Amino acid sequence: MKLIENVYTDAGWDVHEKSLDPEQIVTTGSTFMIGNGYLGYRGTLSEWRAEQYTACIVTDTWDTAQPGALTELCTVPNGLYLELSVDTVPLSAIDGATEVQGYERRIDLRTGLFSRHTRWASPAGGSITLGEERLAHADNVHLIASRFTLIADRATDATVRTGIDADVWSLSGNHFARKEAFTDGELNGVSLWTVESGTQIVVVEGVRTVDSSSESMMRRLDVGLEPGGPVTIEKVVAVYHGNDTDDPRACAVRDARRALSEGFDTLYAAHSSVWQRVWAACDIEIEGDLEAQTLARFNLFHNIIHTPTHARLPIGARGLSSQVYQGAAFWDQETFNLPMFVYTRPDVARSILEYRYDTLPGARRKAERLGYRGAYYAWTSGKTGDELFPDVFFTDVLTGRPIRNHFNCWQIHISPDVVYAIDQYLTATDDWDFVERCGAEIAFEVARFIVSRAHFKKDKNRFELIRLLGPDEYHENVDNNAFTMYLSKLALETAVRLYDELSSRTPQTLARTSRRIDLTHAEVDEWREHARLFYVPAPDPDSGLIEQFDGYFELEDVTPDRLRERLIDPEEYWGWPAGIAVRTQVLKQADVLQLFALVDSFPPDVMRANYEYYEPRTEHGSSLSPSIHSIVACGCGLTDKAYRYFHEAATIDLYNRSRKVKSGGSFLGGIHTAACGGVWMMIVQGFAGFRVSGDSIELDPALPETWKTLAFRVCFRGNTLSVTTSRWRLTVSGAEENSAALSVRVSNDEWIVSPGETVQIDLPRNR
Repeated sequence: MKLIENVYTDAGWDVHEKSLDPEQIVTTGSTFMIGNGYLGYRGTLSEWRAEQYTACIVTDTWDTAQPGALTELCTVPNGLYLELSVDTVPLSAIDGATEVQGYERRIDLRTGLFSRHTRWASPAGGSITLGEERLAHADNVHLIASRFTLIADRATDATVRTGIDADVWSLSGNHFARKEAFTDGELNGVSLWTVESGTQIVVVEGVRTVDSSSESMMRRLDVGLEPGGPVTIEKVVAVYHGNDTDDPRACAVRDARRALSEGFDTLYAAHSSVWQRVWAACDIEIEGDLEAQTLARFNLFHNIIHTPTHARLPIGARGLSSQVYQGAAFWDQETFNLPMFVYTRPDVARSILEYRYDTLPGARRKAERLGYRGAYYAWTSGKTGDELFPDVFFTDVLTGRPIRNHFNCWQIHISPDVVYAIDQYLTATDDWDFVERCGAEIAFEVARFIVSRAHFKKDKNRFELIRLLGPDEYHENVDNNAFTMYLSKLALETAVRLYDELSSRTPQTLARTSRRIDLTHAEVDEWREHARLFYVPAPDPDSGLIEQFDGYFELEDVTPDRLRERLIDPEEYWGWPAGIAVRTQVLKQADVLQLFALVDSFPPDVMRANYEYYEPRTEHGSSLSPSIHSIVACGCGLTDKAYRYFHEAATIDLYNRSRKVKSGGSFLGGIHTAACGGVWMMIVQGFAGFRVSGDSIELDPALPETWKTLAFRVCFRGNTLSVTTSRWRLTVSGAEENSAALSVRVSNDEWIVSPGETVQIDLPRNR
């Protein structure tokens, strides 16, 4: 696989390619995709079909295509299909019958605008160029709009074949039991009904030509091109389904007709104004390192477009770039995607957490099915919160036999992770309305689950958790995984604290919640006891090390590179039950270090000791791992190593540095949305040293050598703070519209930043 070369411009706002590599079309289809949280349209070319991985993936359409297949989001027919022909010869940018003389594909990150330009040697003589601009509308999320421009350098008769193409990429097969084509005036459409639930999905397409002598609305357009005179074709596509509305066909027809009459320029203007507001809150500016600037915006862009803002739905581990991981939420959602929104768009963060409240019944059902009380959140959570992750995900490539993993029943830290996120959101927003309506009930039910899952060790007078699977997914069936223990104890303490706080703030609300879930004072006292006696593995007093789980240090000590030499087949799965890493200290991804990235109560010497121990033993078999190593390296004062891991994490998708497009027999391609969210964390929490302590914002910048300045905004309890830092000076400004002054701490000194005030702080030179 080649790296994409020269992929960014001097503005730091767009990514492009100047040549097409057929071996990279899976990756670049994700790289150049557009989306708006409702749908994701892969960045393929208009003439491409299923074999080039063309897909429009729509959220809230979970369906099982056939018995035994995974439940996943549907890919819908492609309403933007357009093929250009001259003298009956189709023109294609890949494997075409005519020579490609010029090519470019680009995504403008500022507005989410896709564009392509391809110039061919025309079969009629001279050359002919096809240009396209495409957007997934940021205001009306049901709309996709495109504009095609055809130019020839001599008089040419061309044919455009366009319409709705049902030949789209789908991992698990055809999701539609029935299809029905229809026309409505100038519009073409198709209604589809899914196999499992019978959900109706409607795709409607409209076309108009501009600046052409032809007024035909037919889907075969015969176009006469004059030398240098462009012909413009505009297309709109509207997508609705039965989970949106009772009449998806009427809604799709209405939106498509209105959009077609407004035209591309009007649609683009409304779309751009939304993006302008989004970037005003989320943008990160890096001076001195153009590559880092573009990487930052590329990853922030993808964290944005894969996050539903129109409804309370999950952020998929591959977002809307493919059907991998079923469009469902993992623990990534709360620990990687959410932090950026908590401090830039708290309304979006609240919606993400409200999704966890909506799926609380599913979490209760899972706990009950496995013999526990309370809420055990699904490892892979879709619309209902019921577990989507299969018992068998990987295949042993040596024997062809299925591998039974226990991601869905032993990796219990997902539930305390959700409570951790609620606590972080409350700290950042002081949104007690959310706590009263949703957050407290989630915390209470998770506390119930932890108590029912814990075992009391009478000889040690403590509660433990056995048979676990921590963030390091290579080691299953372990006891007292440190990350899980610390997060579970925090979840218990959070539940008790929220109960006590609500007792004094809004006792009537607490009483209603308690009645609804049959919560008693005696049960809360049980949580207190568990929190007090809950075991967390402390750092060794001599080495400072925290053992990842009981017995970890007794395993064979070998490096990942040496262990890799033992593979018989490079596609072998390394983990439980028989993988090469199981009986060694080699871990898949950050585990103890993941704890340090979330919980900042550990002293620097403990973090440094554990970083130096676990980092060389980590295989980085997950896209989650590099960003955590970068954040922890920043906390240890290892800025150079932090930047190396920043670069690794930020280029996983753009440079196709993910080694696991396929692993253990399973396709794992698409955008790694958690890595995208991790980029914000690395920059703001890592290099800027941003954190919240009580009622204060703390900053401890340590910029990479190549960065002259770093600038970003954070929202804290309804007030906005602009931060700009160089290596030696920090500037913080309170927004004019702020309602209160903000406390900012740097190197144990405090500054009060009033609304409209700017404070400059000299940073110590001996850091």
